Amino acid sequence: MTRILGIDPGSRYTGYGVIDTERGRSRLVTCGRIVAGTGAMPDRLVTIDRELAGIVRDYVPEETAFEEVFVDRNVRSALVLGQARGVALCVAARIGLPIAEYAPAQVKMALTGSGRADKEQVQHMVKLLLKLQGRLVADAADALAVALTHAQVRGMRQRTGLALTGSWKKSG
Repeated sequence: MTRILGIDPGSRYTGYGVIDTERGRSRLVTCGRIVAGTGAMPDRLVTIDRELAGIVRDYVPEETAFEEVFVDRNVRSALVLGQARGVALCVAARIGLPIAEYAPAQVKMALTGSGRADKEQVQHMVKLLLKLQGRLVADAADALAVALTHAQVRGMRQRTGLALTGSWKKSG
């Protein structure tokens, strides 16, 4: 069994999802979102760091998965997101967790079969794959989607004997 922490960083809300995966089956351990608020950016970054470190300490993941940054036209938003993402990456790297990164289209393709799927389709598949009922916060759903993508890629590479390379990055 492998425990994977998926992270969807954001400057106001950071989604997280922890799954256990074994032999092609995944099970939800926990998910949610960290509310960093709207205060000064350094304070928000400290909140993200502290809360993510607590999740890592409490749930002891063996690997982490992130969605690669999508850069839109708004440079300021991209820079702010990059700061939050950097803090989240640092939490994983600080304790030597392997870090995998996936393009948004790769996550959509892995879960729905289409790299152009919308958020509702991805969220539906997350709920279906993890046998979840009820509403799922979007940030947590995105984090679970990247964790499930990593579980799928990881399983495929293990079954085929391929090394975990490419989008896979070992921290440290």
